Amino acid sequence: MQESQKVSSLFVMIACIFVSCLLLSNVIAGKLITIAGAVLPGAVILFPLAYIAGDVLTEVYGFARARLVIWIGFFCNLLMAGVFYLVLALPSPDFFTGSEAYGMVLGMAPRVVFASLLAYWAGEFINAMVLSRLKLFTRGRFLWMRTIGSTLAGQGLDTVIFITVSFWGTIAGDVLAQMILYQYLFKVTYEIIATPVTYAVTGWLKAREGLDTFDEGIGYNPFRLIKSR
Repeated sequence: MQESQKVSSLFVMIACIFVSCLLLSNVIAGKLITIAGAVLPGAVILFPLAYIAGDVLTEVYGFARARLVIWIGFFCNLLMAGVFYLVLALPSPDFFTGSEAYGMVLGMAPRVVFASLLAYWAGEFINAMVLSRLKLFTRGRFLWMRTIGSTLAGQGLDTVIFITVSFWGTIAGDVLAQMILYQYLFKVTYEIIATPVTYAVTGWLKAREGLDTFDEGIGYNPFRLIKSR
């Protein structure tokens, strides 16, 4: 079934969840946490949910709709980073004592911002493309294989790009590799554990929307925002 041109309230809701998870992840990424002895950024708790929401969008509404939401997330992320830089650059009154703390939480190095945008863009598009292609290959069966397979590709690319671009040359190579491995394993495990939830949400959405999109004959150019043919 080809995608419908109607934009439903449920589609908007999933898109909002996707973008919210993305933006909040970038805010909390600066807080380091430890899980089972591994040091990870706080964003690992929330960011995988963006991938799950992306899986749901592609599975139910198709690659073209998912592509549009990915771009919305990209520009919202860019806007957020720009506003943070502007607010931090403006002078504060003498009685305001929280400037340093505010900067520690919301101030991001340009290199990290660039790494975040590049990793998100590449990872999300690969995730959506792989899931869309696998759906055609499996003829709509084995949703678990599609969601996990797309996560292996998308999260792998996202993790490698973000950590490498952010920290290359600033930390030892073995530490860099360890960070990539730990984050990747955590994100993939997260997706596997959440598979029953993904099944439930996609099944409910397909029944509610009367929609189950197969991306037959479409183009996967990430720069075509609306039409995929």
